[in-house]
Amino acid sequence: MKVRFHLPDFSGSFKLNLLFADMVKQQPEYFRDGVEIASIYGVFPPCLWNGGRSQGGNTDKSYIKTVIKQFNDRGIPLRFTFTNLMLEKKHLSDERCNMMLNLANNGMNEVIVASELLEEYIRRYYPNYKITSSTCKRLDSADALIEELGKDYNVVVADYDLNNKFDILEKLPRKKDVELLVNACCQPRCPMRIQHYKDIGQAQIDFCAHIKRFPNAPFDIEKSDPNNFRNCPYSKRNIYAIRDLETHISPQSIWEKYVPMGFEQFKIEGRTASMLNKIETYLYYMAKPECRDEARYYLLSVMEESGALIYT
Repeated sequence: MKVRFHLPDFSGSFKLNLLFADMVKQQPEYFRDGVEIASIYGVFPPCLWNGGRSQGGNTDKSYIKTVIKQFNDRGIPLRFTFTNLMLEKKHLSDERCNMMLNLANNGMNEVIVASELLEEYIRRYYPNYKITSSTCKRLDSADALIEELGKDYNVVVADYDLNNKFDILEKLPRKKDVELLVNACCQPRCPMRIQHYKDIGQAQIDFCAHIKRFPNAPFDIEKSDPNNFRNCPYSKRNIYAIRDLETHISPQSIWEKYVPMGFEQFKIEGRTASMLNKIETYLYYMAKPECRDEARYYLLSVMEESGALIYT
């Protein structure tokens, strides 16, 4: 049995994810049967092709190489969230994004795509990458999802409004290649979700243009956020606030319903979540209930010893 989890943010949460991956290997008694770290997803900011969540900051080439090596040496792929819906042909030549792909072009790492333009470019120039179809496409019907599964994708991430529609899930082909986002904080059936993704994509483009021209000046996000999505209250929900949402998938149902049906890919969102919320979410889903407290103490202890846990 495989229960494969895709975890958020290999860049900003590098130390947390590295230590957690080691903990899964070294302390298997804490974890539920079959737990595997399938990938860590994200980008190295600034990243023009990034989508789904806004990510600022700056990372240098040396750091990028270190992160790639550390996770790949542990057998864990990086999955680049190249899901910007607002890309144009002129953006494909972006030097930094192509540099990331070249550095990680070893046959192990992967990309998540939403733009047909970027997907065609990556398939042509970087054929070693496995390609995942993103939830940003908003494939929220049975027909749309089944059609996507008929294409040449390694994994297809289902729209999370389908998470508990078992009449649809039961009929899907390639269930082991369908990825379910288990802890969505977005309001179910939100009519603004695609527009939110578009605004995030445009903000990413504007941020990258700004940092090239004014590397030491703050970026005015308001100009790139006409719908004020940065203040969306739902995006700040933590693991305890989402459990009653109809899109929520509990750890019990993963093992009792979804895995027996043939699903094995589960995504945990949280690239912009706090470290505390990430830790609680990881243990909620992957640790045995009776071991969560001890596992939390172990993880916090190794984080403190490594300097990853900072007190202020």
